[in-house]
Amino acid sequence: MLTRRMTIAGLAGTALIAGARVPAAPRGSVSPQRVLPPKLHKGDTVGLVCPAGFVADRFGLDQVKETVRAMGLVPKPAQNLLSRLGYLAGTDEARAQALQAMFADDEVRAIFAVRGGWGCQRLLPYLDFDAIRAHPKLLIGSSDITALHLALAAKAGFSGIHGPNVAHSWPQATWRDFHALAFEAATPTYRVASPRGDRLAQRTGRIRTFRSGTARGRLLGGNLSVLSAMAGTPWLPDFTGAILFLEDTNEAEYRIDRMLTQLGQSGLLSKVAGVVFGQCTNCRNPGSPYGNFTIYEVLAHHLAPLGVPAFQGAQIGHISNQISVPVGTQAHIDADTGTIRILEPAVA
Repeated sequence: MLTRRMTIAGLAGTALIAGARVPAAPRGSVSPQRVLPPKLHKGDTVGLVCPAGFVADRFGLDQVKETVRAMGLVPKPAQNLLSRLGYLAGTDEARAQALQAMFADDEVRAIFAVRGGWGCQRLLPYLDFDAIRAHPKLLIGSSDITALHLALAAKAGFSGIHGPNVAHSWPQATWRDFHALAFEAATPTYRVASPRGDRLAQRTGRIRTFRSGTARGRLLGGNLSVLSAMAGTPWLPDFTGAILFLEDTNEAEYRIDRMLTQLGQSGLLSKVAGVVFGQCTNCRNPGSPYGNFTIYEVLAHHLAPLGVPAFQGAQIGHISNQISVPVGTQAHIDADTGTIRILEPAVA
């Protein structure tokens, strides 16, 4: 199985895989006025797309469709769902066309990413964001889908929900969180889970506060590896005054250190009003020698000096019971209580 690190590292040569010339990146970065996608209703048709990695098993798509139907929705698969080119679900152009077609299709009310992997950033030069802006729709997904969420926020004036990809397990708590945001236009408050079990002191789900306080701002972020790879590109929104949320998986402590260093030196970290780091699943260097930094020491080193409220522990990331984060909406965080309070609906 390819890791995100292995695939991102090959970015310089990836245009040759698709056998096509990559369009020039757009110049300038003027954030468009925010618009709201429509909320979902039972019986709505939703698109299923693979903008990044391929689906290895066609029988897995049957389970995906069953999941969508259990939501009360009607699945409409993109044409490339079973395509494969290396570790991608088809060529860059084909994956971009499939995504663009879902935004243009008036029958489709929202779009679910089947899975992540790597490849969404490769699509960005091929997308017509003006045409997408004319048909705002929720895009639901996480991990590599971060690239699309951020580009939509920067270029189309709307974004989606950083939550489970549709091939994930979708436990009841996760489904309820998503339903509240996407179907009910709710404004929930998320709290760090605090399971103690039969232990005298809590061992898991702890709040780690790197800087106390509260903050308000627009929720922007996602997967740290993807965000750091996008630094310096024209597809990032303005992070001034934003609440930055981050997560990652299978990255050693020194690589988390390196990526946060990049975000700091690019100037992004100095712009934010607050930081929420969710879960860093399996973020440990196997066989590391005694004296290695822990992941929490790395986070403290980069986040505490920012002088803004920052904490770790939210249920955001590569976990089964992840919450749904409405990208681009205003939110209030409390770094001492580990809460994220959504202040405005994500849908109209």
